Amino acid sequence: MGCQQIQSATNQQALQTQLKVKKESDVAKLQRLAEQGDVKSQFNLAERYREGIEINIDCDKATYWYNKAANEGDIAAQSNLGVMYSLGYCVSQDYNKAVYWYTKAADQGDVAAQFTLGDLYHKGYGVPQDYNKAIYWYTKAASQDYPFAQYAIATMYEKGQGVRQDYAIAKEWYDKACDIGFQSSGCDEYKTNYSK
Repeated sequence: MGCQQIQSATNQQALQTQLKVKKESDVAKLQRLAEQGDVKSQFNLAERYREGIEINIDCDKATYWYNKAANEGDIAAQSNLGVMYSLGYCVSQDYNKAVYWYTKAADQGDVAAQFTLGDLYHKGYGVPQDYNKAIYWYTKAASQDYPFAQYAIATMYEKGQGVRQDYAIAKEWYDKACDIGFQSSGCDEYKTNYSK
């Protein structure tokens, strides 16, 4: 090994050590701010524990910090807890808790949480199937131009699920969803069947 290669290897080791120290100090700072009640720091710390970013994955700590942030009204933390409980990721699957956290986020305007609640009620995943609640949440998300919700509403009108079957209204919702970029075989089928 030549002198330049040794110097290069030494420089890389020094840089890696500096980065490790910086990362550790960043995590320590984030931990301190989170413990002082900074909601964004609580959320960011939860993310790091969940994803293993600069620290080891720790589901218990991730859940703890998401709960702290969510209880302070952080929409992203509420939505993430909804996902975690509905999928059983890092926590025991619990649809009641999933619906609780999705509802908290949805009430604050989180479009993905609104759509997911619609989906849970539409399909009866972990909750009693309730087409009225499905339409309610889908409509909230659809009003924010969420194409998945618009498409779901269209299918409910087409099939008469929780609403009077109405092909004209279904067509309007299919138009909205497909026109803003929703791509699925359903849009192709819709265009074939309804654009005559």
